[in-house]
Amino acid sequence: MITGIIVFAHGSRVESANEAVRAVARDLVRPSACERVVAAFLELGQPDLEGAADQLAAAGVERIIIIPYFLTLGLHMERDLPRLVDRVVEKHPGVRVTVTPPLDGHPALVQILADRAAGQ
Repeated sequence: MITGIIVFAHGSRVESANEAVRAVARDLVRPSACERVVAAFLELGQPDLEGAADQLAAAGVERIIIIPYFLTLGLHMERDLPRLVDRVVEKHPGVRVTVTPPLDGHPALVQILADRAAGQ
């Protein structure tokens, strides 16, 4: 099964912030062993989630994993993301779509914070 990954972020008026998310998506290719990794944005950046899913579907992807690049489960994760995922599923019925939890709760997050504090 051909898999694609979407790193889904909020988006920013500051284009360098959007580019940082795109860089994370590019960097995810090697450790994920998935060649089809793209960034998508809720707002203020391109492509949006539907556009990213369209790109992956056009590339022959049969499964899309959406990784929210959000720290916690908030309004965008609870309200906006499910609505957007429903649209993707409706538009691409032959593609299996799954969504991972947000970053909060991942064991590496505490280590990242400790590393940042130790560096100061």
